[in-house]
Amino acid sequence: MKLTGSYEIKLDKNSVWKALNDSEILKKSIPGCEEFKKNSDTKFTATATNKIGPFNATFTGDIELKDLNPPDSYKITGQGNSPVGFASGEASVQLEENDGVTKLTYTVDANVGGKIAQVGSRLIDMTAKKMADIFFGKFSELLTSAEKKEDSKTISEKSFDLKQINKKLLYATVVVVVLLAIYLLK
Repeated sequence: MKLTGSYEIKLDKNSVWKALNDSEILKKSIPGCEEFKKNSDTKFTATATNKIGPFNATFTGDIELKDLNPPDSYKITGQGNSPVGFASGEASVQLEENDGVTKLTYTVDANVGGKIAQVGSRLIDMTAKKMADIFFGKFSELLTSAEKKEDSKTISEKSFDLKQINKKLLYATVVVVVLLAIYLLK
């Protein structure tokens, strides 16, 4: 089964690259992920439960990052097993930045076997596409919401600075008025 797609993320390429290598963001992005453990800088173990046709399958598997070319591309390989079958494959991920927006393009080549392979390739293809959409949609959402939090933090810090400046200006005005009053009373 082959699957391709792309997503635009309103962040610079380096930020997207860091997120693609952040185990917490990946865990939150993977549909049905129950556990995502970082074994090394390039190897992870994951457990996820998803519905594939009539089956509710819990897969446990290993993921490895290969052919790293930071921050432009890498390859993700993995395989997982479940009581209803197995899945293995690899995905090539490319990042291209244009005016602060990063286009993430992926190509997946996957194989499935066991009982889940019996539900038909069309259903498996639809499920895989849906899961990829959920993953990259959630991934993009997590990154842009984190960026918005940073922006609002910066804005609130600026507001705080403005309040401090306004207080100082008020105090300076009061001091000038008091000094002026003292001078006029003499």
